[in-house]
Amino acid sequence: MGLFDHWVVIDALALIWFLGCWIGYTRYAKQRSASEICLASVMHMYRREWMAQMLYRDNRIADISAISTLERSVTFFASSALIILAGVLTLLGYIDHAISLFRDLPLTGEQTRLQWEMKVFLLIVIFVYAFFKFTWSLRQVGFAAVLMGAAPNAGTEAIGEEEVKRTSERLARVISMAAHHFNFGIRSYYFALAVLAWLVSDWLFIAATGLVVFVLYRREFHSSALSTVMSTPR
Repeated sequence: MGLFDHWVVIDALALIWFLGCWIGYTRYAKQRSASEICLASVMHMYRREWMAQMLYRDNRIADISAISTLERSVTFFASSALIILAGVLTLLGYIDHAISLFRDLPLTGEQTRLQWEMKVFLLIVIFVYAFFKFTWSLRQVGFAAVLMGAAPNAGTEAIGEEEVKRTSERLARVISMAAHHFNFGIRSYYFALAVLAWLVSDWLFIAATGLVVFVLYRREFHSSALSTVMSTPR
């Protein structure tokens, strides 16, 4: 096997490992959150309680303000994804210079221009994906604001408890869907950091991908934040 064939095999295995970790963890987190306690499931319960309380309030300025804060956060990350994407696209014109800079780093082996182009292209795909996730999350936050504005006032209007329950669940589900897509965009940032390690070494890339999955798992299923939000008597 020649040198070219060798790096093709290693890069292919590293890419398969990366995609397997990303897709596999996403499916695992989605399935587990449907049956076990995690940040996503606990926060959905809080959103449902929030919407139930909101339906009995005459003044909903604070609720709309909270939605606006969420909207600004998503907008910030969507704009950041475009800025980073522009920077990565600019890198395509300076690949030869980047190769010469990285050649002197420890653990860095000899890399061809084709290898670098493939890795930079993967970064482009990741940030395009993140942008679409953030913008779809932003639209869903807007949907939630409209639904909140159209929601009945359970304190003054003659609606039953079943209608209150259905309305609060519908509102909470829309906000949770927006949060899920926002979370997908944030995960893209995490995995993009792992791809940066690929510019140095295939093995460092493999290790960084595993570390990202471990960090995501700890934060979503065993973090101190999860313990804190679960500690309330309600």
